This record gives sequence, structure tokens and C-alpha cells, in this order.
Amino acid sequence: MSKEPVIEAIELTKTYNGLKAVDKLNLRIEEGEIFGFLGPNGSGKTTSILMMLGLTEPTSGTARVCGYNSTREPLKVKNLAGYIPENVGFYDDLTTGYNLAYMARLSDIPEGVIKQRIEEVLDTVGLKGMAYRKVGEFSRGMRQRLAIADVLMRMPKVAFLDEPTAGIDPRGIRQTLDLIARIAKENKMTIIMSSHQLAQVQRICTHVGIMQKGKMVVQGLISQLGREFLGGGRFKIEVRLAGVAAAILEAIKQVKGVVKVDRPEENLLVISSRDDVRSQIAKVIVDNNGLLEQMNVVSYALEDIYMKYSVED
Repeated sequence: MSKEPVIEAIELTKTYNGLKAVDKLNLRIEEGEIFGFLGPNGSGKTTSILMMLGLTEPTSGTARVCGYNSTREPLKVKNLAGYIPENVGFYDDLTTGYNLAYMARLSDIPEGVIKQRIEEVLDTVGLKGMAYRKVGEFSRGMRQRLAIADVLMRMPKVAFLDEPTAGIDPRGIRQTLDLIARIAKENKMTIIMSSHQLAQVQRICTHVGIMQKGKMVVQGLISQLGREFLGGGRFKIEVRLAGVAAAILEAIKQVKGVVKVDRPEENLLVISSRDDVRSQIAKVIVDNNGLLEQMNVVSYALEDIYMKYSVED
């Protein structure tokens, strides 16, 4: 039997005034994954998250978190899931420690462990010694760290992060992303991170789903989607020759690791391969009396995958 996913959506749909904000979303996220939920603003990412958390009812379909139905058992889902919205709300005139203690009491955390846990989570997120600082004095980056600390107070099995780096400076973004990745690994926490910042998603996520106009257009391992983008291999090698003889073309196809050879132009070959086989290809060309003019490896970025599946208006 297959293992039950931590997060699952089955034909999840949400309609507002006749318009489908989310259209038959199917999603399966396993334990320990850091899943990047990609798409432009208005693509349905936040609405999907709210349905999974049980904060808004779907028009149809089902969402489950850790096996619990998000619509029928929302309290059980909330006990197992943490959520950081795009605009994090704290009481600015209260201290960091008081904010965390207040939320901990709402979550029924025993009074006797709250103080120690506050110290531990503030240390974890890099806010050690800040328990008596008022939150109103914090920068946006510090507030995001505090939001992560708030989630850690309850140590949920899964955390939903909606644009967690919005409004943070570049250094703060790197620190926040590295913090999220470290916490997920150390605590075996499943994370779904909604974002439209492709480079940030590629930095820490192993899996990705791309939303367009309420529909999930593609999802899977980033590495697998990258191989598909590169024609089935891990590498795409462009080779320009003075002339491409049939013998050279056939010899390149026989090189171990070569998956596919395309010829988009008369003297240009595009080779998909499982390994970096440039040296073998160069040798084959020389052995067959070919004249190599240029060779380079074409890498892929998540942006390439995203653009491949983008829907034109």
C-alpha cells in the first residue's frame, strides 16, 4: 500500500460569483517535502491554501491534511498545521515574548513550558535576547522570523507559508529561506511555500506545482521537470560544427549517456544527456574528421520550466 500523503487535494474547486478561483486542483505532498506553490498573483495559490487549512469552504472537492478532512475536521487540521500569511499580524505595542505567549495559550500549550519554549524558538530563528523588545520596533525580516518562531511554538507536522519573503531585503531573503530549509530538515516538517519568486523556490524546494488561472498546469520534482525541459537528460549540450556528416551524427548518438540528439539548424546539434559528455563528443567529432566550432552546456532554471507552462492571455 502507498503511504498516505501529508497534504492531499482531490478535485478541489472554489467558485466566487461564477468565476473559478481554483479549478479541480489535484495535489499530493509527501512527508518532509518542501513544496513550492508557484504562480502569478491571482492564480489561486492563497485560496488553495485557505481551503487546505479549513479556513474557507471549497465549492466542491476534498482537501486533507495528515489524513483529516479540512472541511469536516478543521480543528484537527489547525492543531497539526502552522500558517504564515503574506501579511503577518502581531500586537506591535506588546513584546516579542508576550506575543508568543499569548498565541501559545490560545493553542493550549501548557503554561509550565511556554517560557522555555519561547527562549528555544527565538534562539532557533536568530532572535535570541529579543523577548522583551516590542514587535513594533522590528523590521519586516525580523517579523517574518518571529512568524516562524510562532509556528515553531506548536511544532506542527506541516507549515503553510504564503509569500514568506515579501518585502524583505536580499540578505534577509537568503537568511529566511535558509532558516526554513534548516527547520524543515531538522524537524521533518512538511512545508508548502506559496510564491511567485522563482529563484527563491528553486533555492530550497524539491518539488513544485505551477498554478495558472486557477488550474495546476504541472507539478513534480524540480529535477524531473528540468530533465523534461532538457529533453530527457540532466544536461543539454549545444555543438556547432563546420559541417555535420551522417557518420558524426550517428557516432554522437552512440556515446554512452546520450539520450537524444536534435538538429535545429544545418550545422547545430542539441544533445540531451544523462552526464556531461562534452569530452566524449569532442573525441567522436575529431575521430570522424569533423571540425568543431563551438560547444557549450545549456543549463535550466525554474524560470525556463515556468515559462514553458505559462498560459498566454
